[in-house]
Parts: sequence; C-alpha cells; structure tokens
Amino acid sequence: MSAAVVAEPHPHSIEVVPLSAHIGAEIRGVDLARPLSPQQIAAIRAALLKWRVMFFREQFLSHEQHIAFSAQFGELTPGHPVFGHVDGYPQVYSIAKYRKATRFAGQSLLRPWTGWHTDVTAAVNPPYASILRGVTIPPYGGDTQWTNLVIAYEKLSAPLRAFVDGLRGVHRFAAPAGTSGTDVFDKAVEQHTLIAEHPLVRVHPETGERALYVSPSFLKEIVGVSPRESQVLLELLWEHVTRPEFTVRFKWEAGSVAFWDNRSTAHLAPSDIFDLEFDRQLYRTTLVGDVPVGPDGRASIALQGSPVGAAAAVALN
Repeated sequence: MSAAVVAEPHPHSIEVVPLSAHIGAEIRGVDLARPLSPQQIAAIRAALLKWRVMFFREQFLSHEQHIAFSAQFGELTPGHPVFGHVDGYPQVYSIAKYRKATRFAGQSLLRPWTGWHTDVTAAVNPPYASILRGVTIPPYGGDTQWTNLVIAYEKLSAPLRAFVDGLRGVHRFAAPAGTSGTDVFDKAVEQHTLIAEHPLVRVHPETGERALYVSPSFLKEIVGVSPRESQVLLELLWEHVTRPEFTVRFKWEAGSVAFWDNRSTAHLAPSDIFDLEFDRQLYRTTLVGDVPVGPDGRASIALQGSPVGAAAAVALN
C-alpha cells in the first residue's frame, strides 16, 4: 500500500481566526516584513471588511517595513495632522505612554464612552484604515478595545435607525495650547483646528453597509436640533456603540500589529497604563480615506481645515 500524501499548505494562504462574535480576527501564516502576494492582499482586505480589525503576532517590523506593508493597501497620510511624526519617517506617528496627544487622562467628568474614538474624524476625509504595531509592551495592562459600528447601527430599533439616517453632526479637533503641526506633504492640513460635518450614519463605500458614525471624542453636536436634544441623543448613541457585546479587547505583545477599518469601528486607548510603572511604545500609520456619504447620498463637508493626505488635498481642493 502506498504512503498517504499530505497536502502542503498553499504558500499564499492565510488563516483567519475570529476572536469575538462581531469583531476582531487574528491573521496567521503571513510575514508582514516581506512583500505580500496579490492573493494575500486580497485575503487580508476581505478579512478587514468582515472582521473590522485584524491582529498579527510576532511581526517585528522596522519603520521602513511598517511603511512598506501599509503602502500595499493605500496611500499613507502624514503621521498625525497636528502632532507630527517620527523623525525621518513622515508617515509614522509615535504612540508613547506620555505623548502630547493623550487627551483623556485626568478628566474631571468620566463617562463609559470617554476616550472612545474613530481616528481623525474632524477631517473631511478621515483615514480609511489605521495600522498600529507594538514595540515596547508592559507585562500586563495596556489593552486596546475596538467596537463594530455596523452591528451597533443594526441593533438600533427600526424607528431610531430611520431617525438617525437623516441626521448630521459636527466633528471638531483643536490642538492643545503649545503644540505645533507638521509641514509634511504640503497643505495636508493648513490649520491646527479641524472641523467637519459628517452624516451620523455612514454608508461603507466597499460593502454598502451602514455604520453609526458617532466618534465620542470628536463628535460635538448634531446639526439642526437644540443643544439639549443633541446632548441626550449623542449620549444615547455613545452608550449604545460601546456595548460590550459589540467589542473585542486585544492584549498586546512586542511584535503585535493591529490593522482596523476606520470607516466601521471606534476604539479605546488604555488608561490603566498611567497607574503602572512600565513604559509603552507603539507606532501607527494611517491610510488616506474618502469623504463619507450618508444614506441620503449627501457627502461630508469641511468646515475648517484641509483634507488629510497629499493626493486627497489636491483632488478635493
């Protein structure tokens, strides 16, 4: 009898391991330090659309490799439109324990949604994706959480979905006093204050799904309603999108990479690290996004500041 033939795994295949009911999957079988095959890129894109945030382990990338991996999925933005970039790497933003952009520690009024946000929604074209890699990780603490804004929309009652479909909100970000912006990519962001009006419900440009686009840290008011109506409705929606069953929590290790769809998620940076003596250092790239569009077909509009990304600024101006 001949020996059984064992099939070898396909060199371009990846393994997708879901981590929760609605969001998050670990991707295995790929080396991010090397150029990806078209099949791998397609598989990662598909996983991103389905699971919203993907996690890779044991990917010890240099800044150059981080940039090269990111560029296979889109045009990179400046590291941060206000807080700048890593010296010599204009596309890389340093997320250190005590970075200037830490805005949530020490607030007098903390609510369950405090600190949750979608990246740079105060721009008219927020980044479509963010890619974050861990370098120096504490032995415990410092976990990051993500929530699925599509399932959050779907879990609203039908009357409330119909109501928020037609609403728009003002997202605002102003640099804290004493900080300076970056001059990377001419006119990427001309002013330190970014203000944009976005639909409260965003139609995903690739899947057609509707997401509850209500970034708690940057969405300041709903257009066309009274201040009290705006406050009550926003607090209801913020509480809703951060329900635990919509979320996934990720424990970082050195060499971990998180890649998330900024069009359909919000995330929460850890605050417990400030109660620990350990250092924490991560680095992020972001990819140029399109202008959000609501269910009524109306696109977002810039109220102050320029689009994020060189090509985007040229195209939209």
